[in-house]
Amino acid sequence: MVTSLDEALKSLEALEERKTFERIHYFTPYPKQLEFFGMGKVKRERLLMAANQVGKSYAGAYETACHLTGQYPSWWPGRAWDRAVRGWAAGPTSLLVRDTAQKLLLGEPGVPERAGTGMIPKKAILDTSTARGIIDAVDTLQVRHKSGGVSILKFKSYEQGRVKFQSDSLDFIWDDEEPPQDIYSEELTRTNATDGMVFTTFTPLEGMSDVVISFVQNPTSDRGLVTMTIDDAKHMTPEKRQQIIASYKPWEVEARTKGVPMLGSGRVFPYPEESIMEPDMAYIPVHWTKLWGIDFGIATDHPFAAVLSAWDRDNDVLHLLKGIRVSDQLPENHAKPMKAVGAAVPVAWPHDGINREKGSGEQISKSYSKAGLAMLGTHAAFPDGSISTEAAVSEMQERMVSGRFKVAASMSQWFDEYRMYHRKDGLLVKTRDDLISATMKIIMDKRRGRAVPLGNKSSRRRQDTAEGVDFDLF
Repeated sequence: MVTSLDEALKSLEALEERKTFERIHYFTPYPKQLEFFGMGKVKRERLLMAANQVGKSYAGAYETACHLTGQYPSWWPGRAWDRAVRGWAAGPTSLLVRDTAQKLLLGEPGVPERAGTGMIPKKAILDTSTARGIIDAVDTLQVRHKSGGVSILKFKSYEQGRVKFQSDSLDFIWDDEEPPQDIYSEELTRTNATDGMVFTTFTPLEGMSDVVISFVQNPTSDRGLVTMTIDDAKHMTPEKRQQIIASYKPWEVEARTKGVPMLGSGRVFPYPEESIMEPDMAYIPVHWTKLWGIDFGIATDHPFAAVLSAWDRDNDVLHLLKGIRVSDQLPENHAKPMKAVGAAVPVAWPHDGINREKGSGEQISKSYSKAGLAMLGTHAAFPDGSISTEAAVSEMQERMVSGRFKVAASMSQWFDEYRMYHRKDGLLVKTRDDLISATMKIIMDKRRGRAVPLGNKSSRRRQDTAEGVDFDLF
């Protein structure tokens, strides 16, 4: 018995030591963190633009530790190296770098017994060299990679200036907090020769800075953005979230709790999310008319998007139930998740659906019909035949203000776009608006929805509205 108790005690002590000095093995990502990691497989530049205290720096430190050690978990969706790597971890000042990035990677600075309690396992840390001028700050770190090689990480600060970010070739750079544009450009140059990457984590307190604009307004196939709000941090209780929100100044709330850069008068929908958000509906009345709205998408930076709606005509309330956003893929891949939810629901589509695909020469909308979707016979339009985006925006705004527009709380990607939808020089900025664009097709064509049941069973009934009327005769 004594032996068994001793063995149990030793096992518990060994487990506790492992949790303390090998934290990398006990990290479980939130969905938004996982999405950010996954982008690393196809994106050279990534930004996790997040609220305060939701785990953005923690995510950056975890990814950095994975690359340095080669100890990727079985669920890892992003880029991985099978060799030792060279990288940088950077931040605004040397002091902040020490107290954030260095602390998360190595443990509490200046406390010997806490050395090795960061994301990098203690036994993988081979050597550290200290920086000049800042007590307990590390300049260069050597880490054992599981391949047997030695990875190198240097800590940098933006206050050093652009020149200090020159003359090195790197596999990756982690920027914790927003870098100045000239330094960010230099960092990208450092990763050119190695086909490396730069990933950044920050709360957008500087508003629409040059770096933010490049991600928000100028997305490319090499550039990816993930936004993370206080509601995405599942470790917080609702009470804790409210306490944090109440601690901020009114003009800080959006940036610090939603990860939204200050868009000022350029924001299209300046209404609190809570005013349009509703719990996911467990029951949808059959007599409510349902309609899908879609946006076809043309590339990785302009994905296919679909939104499912239900219109309570009696009260004139439009409910958005589900959103789907898919990069690349074929029409049959886009159609599959839609049919699983609402196979019999008619589909409103944009006017560019009359164009023909380059490969098959077939009209785009017909490709989706062949994939099994109940495509309407003509593209989405208002009753007068117009397709004005401004008119759709105006109706959405009016419905939001009057309480006649509701969005399911689970539609996080839709809300991501909602927060960032804005104007520049008076014009709508048509980037990261795929689900919003699909919603506009619903606004235009809602009269053509049908009172069909949801589910994966299709309907053989006609999907066209008779010409000259605003309702379905069939």
